[in-house]
Amino acid sequence: MTPLESHRVNGARPAQERAARTAGPGHGRREIVLAGLPSQVSRARALVTAALGRDDPLHDDCLLLTSELATNAILHSRSGAGGSFTVAVRSSDELVRVYVADAGSDGPPCVCRTGAGATTGRGLPLVDALSHRWGFARGDGSTTVWFELLREEDKP
Repeated sequence: MTPLESHRVNGARPAQERAARTAGPGHGRREIVLAGLPSQVSRARALVTAALGRDDPLHDDCLLLTSELATNAILHSRSGAGGSFTVAVRSSDELVRVYVADAGSDGPPCVCRTGAGATTGRGLPLVDALSHRWGFARGDGSTTVWFELLREEDKP
């Protein structure tokens, strides 16, 4: 797995999937650049399913967290104002790592605790609660948020 510091977001080409895959779901890397539209969140989820397969024990959690990060990219960054965002899924025998890179915003991602009646603000707390670890990097006008889920045999 490539460390976060070496992850670079190349020029965005909406809805073009890059061919960095291994045969079949479960291992390897898949990446897609999507338009910053709410309708594209389902395509981000489809990438997770294509990368892992529905029978993967991490599929459901990975799907949920990817959906949250893709939604955040659209709602809280310039991706949602006519831009695009990139979703990458990397899977190995040890873990699954997902990156969502957006067009940047004025402030860093915030794990803000919200009240019981709030309709937003639960995405990053979910990522924090369900992932083994997560983080973000800001630079070159973009923000990349990532999370890792460990395979069962690799959990401490």
